[in-house]
Amino acid sequence: MIDAKTPKEFFEKILPSRFKPEKATGIDVTVQISITGPNGGDWLVTIRNQKLEAKEGTHSSPTLELKIAESDYMDLINGKISGEKAFMTGKLKFKGNIGTALRLRETGFL
Repeated sequence: MIDAKTPKEFFEKILPSRFKPEKATGIDVTVQISITGPNGGDWLVTIRNQKLEAKEGTHSSPTLELKIAESDYMDLINGKISGEKAFMTGKLKFKGNIGTALRLRETGFL
């Protein structure tokens, strides 16, 4: 597995190849991810009909909202810290249905 160097590289190059559509059956979700830091920004990830789309931007009423610092996000996506640990230690701020978030992990998204 190749480590992403920036969130943008992860969303555009790594996430599409890591995504497992067979695990996304029945998931219809819009995730707003706000990443703070020099290479951060606002990203929207939509999973619908077993397809994933990631793009820069914001959504007025996302299903899930994640807020995280860039360095912590890079640790999370590169497997150095689990989503649960990031959440429990306050590094990952989360709004939305925890069950949906756990399903997203199975799809390769988190």
